[in-house]
Amino acid sequence: MKILVTYDMFREGYAALERRYDVTFPDKRDFSYEEVSAMIADYDILCPMFNFPVDRALIDRAPKLKLIANYAVGYNNIDVAYALEKGITVANTPDPVIAPTANLALGLMIDAARRISECDRKLRKQKERMKISVLENMGVQITGQTLGIFGMGRIGKALCKRARACGMDVIYHNRSRIDLEEETRLGVVYVSFDELLAQSDFLSLNAPYTEETHHIVDEIALSRMKPSAILINTARGPLVDEYALINALKEKTILGAGLDVFEFGDHPLPGLLELDNVVMTPHIGTQTVAARLDMAHDVCRNVIGFIEGDRPVSRVLRP
Repeated sequence: MKILVTYDMFREGYAALERRYDVTFPDKRDFSYEEVSAMIADYDILCPMFNFPVDRALIDRAPKLKLIANYAVGYNNIDVAYALEKGITVANTPDPVIAPTANLALGLMIDAARRISECDRKLRKQKERMKISVLENMGVQITGQTLGIFGMGRIGKALCKRARACGMDVIYHNRSRIDLEEETRLGVVYVSFDELLAQSDFLSLNAPYTEETHHIVDEIALSRMKPSAILINTARGPLVDEYALINALKEKTILGAGLDVFEFGDHPLPGLLELDNVVMTPHIGTQTVAARLDMAHDVCRNVIGFIEGDRPVSRVLRP
C-alpha cells in the first residue's frame, strides 16, 4: 500500500505507518493541491489535513484510491458523497478533539461572561488603567445559568458534563434526540430550536457544518435570543452569519460572543475586531501538543485498521 500524507506535522506520530508501509511526506511544508493532484494516481491511501480540499476532480485522478484518512473530526473538506459513491472509505479522528474543544468552549464562556480578555486589555493600557472602576467591569456568572447546546454529539456531551460541574442547567437541540436514559444520565432537557434560542443564557454551537446548518444562527435567530445571552462557536464558522452577528453585538441584541471559528476561513471580519464584547481565538480547539499527537495516532489507527482489519476504523458513513 502506498500512502500519501499532505502535511508535515508531528512526524513522530506516524512512526507506526512508516514502519509498515510506503509513506510519502512533504519536506518541511505541506503539499499543495496541484502537487497532490499530480501525484495521487500512484497512491492507495490519502491522509489530508482538515483544510486540504479533496474534491471530485482530485478523486477522479486517483484510480487506486481506497481510503481517505482525514486528520480532523470534521470532513467538510472532502466530497464524502462522491468518495463513497466511488467505493472509497472516508475516516476521521473524533476522539482526540473532544476534551480540548470542550475545554476551550467552557473557557470562552467564562472569558466572555467575566470579561477577562477585555479587562486584560484595559490593564495593559496606562490611560485605560486609570479609568478602571468596579461598576464598569461587571460581568455575569455562569453558575445557575442555562447553557443551550446545539449539537449533542461527543463534544456537546463533554461540554455538558463540564457545564453541569459548574452548576449550570443544560438544554439541547439535536438533529435526532438522544435516548431518555442518556438524557437522564447527562441531566439535560431536549427542546425545539426556537426554545433553545429563547431559553439559553449561553448558546454553544457544537454541530457539524452541513447545508442544513449553514447560517443556523442568522439575524432572525439572534433576534430570538435573550439580550443577556452569550453565543459560543467552536464548531464551524459558517454556522453563524457573521455580518448579522456583528450587528447583533453592536446593537446589544445579545450580550456577547466567544468565537474560535469564523465564517470566512480563520480570519474574523474587521467589524469583530472593533468590539469589546467578543472574545476570539484563532481556531485553536485542538491546538494542544497532546491532542495533535493523538490525532496523528488515530490517523495511523484508521489506516492500519483499514489495511490489516485488526483494529476499529472511525468511518464516515454519510456526508
